[in-house]
Amino acid sequence: MKVYHGSYIEIDKIDLSKGELARDFGLGFYVTNLYRQAEYWATRKGRQRKTQGVINEYVFYESAFIGSYFKTLRFADYSEEWLDFVVMNRQNDTTQNLHDYDIVEGPVADDDIATRIEVYVAGGITKAEFIEELKFKHTVSHQIAFCTQKSLQMLKKSFSKADLNEMSIDDAITQSLIVDFDMNDYQAIDAYFNSKTYSLLIDENTEYYEKSWQEIYEMLKKEMKL
Repeated sequence: MKVYHGSYIEIDKIDLSKGELARDFGLGFYVTNLYRQAEYWATRKGRQRKTQGVINEYVFYESAFIGSYFKTLRFADYSEEWLDFVVMNRQNDTTQNLHDYDIVEGPVADDDIATRIEVYVAGGITKAEFIEELKFKHTVSHQIAFCTQKSLQMLKKSFSKADLNEMSIDDAITQSLIVDFDMNDYQAIDAYFNSKTYSLLIDENTEYYEKSWQEIYEMLKKEMKL
């Protein structure tokens, strides 16, 4: 998935410590699959710094949502669960996140919604009334928060030869596990993406992406003792 981050500078190396704690999903690096949303934030941040906004483009490996290697949370839309989670994070007065998720995806609490959240927290409206209001909000929004250093390995600045090779290897190996060992889709994906072999593959320093998928597959089978 192609995703974007609006800023006032180019961001090649992500530093989570520079993020803000009391955000929708807590401290993290936020991206969106909506170009216009990133464009808005790039313009806004650029004006704040009296400079030109920059839209940083990345590739997000959606395989992060498969299996159990990463702890993830996804909100398909505004909901009571989304509201509880956002309120918890926005009221955080500690020095660290109040959750242990690696990656969180869901809609955005924009300026209007954030204002209504303050009213809700103050007791001005009930949760039911707040959710009812959100049903009539037609603005499409999207964000993914990368909340741990571990999660950042699934976010790359741009497509490279390594990225393309890795995706080709992923497909070949999961299909081979299904055929050779009578696994279903979930078992094959879970086994592969939770393996040490996979973690070595996505570490560009190992240059394992230069190997054939058959070599990586043999490494995986040895690791799993298949």
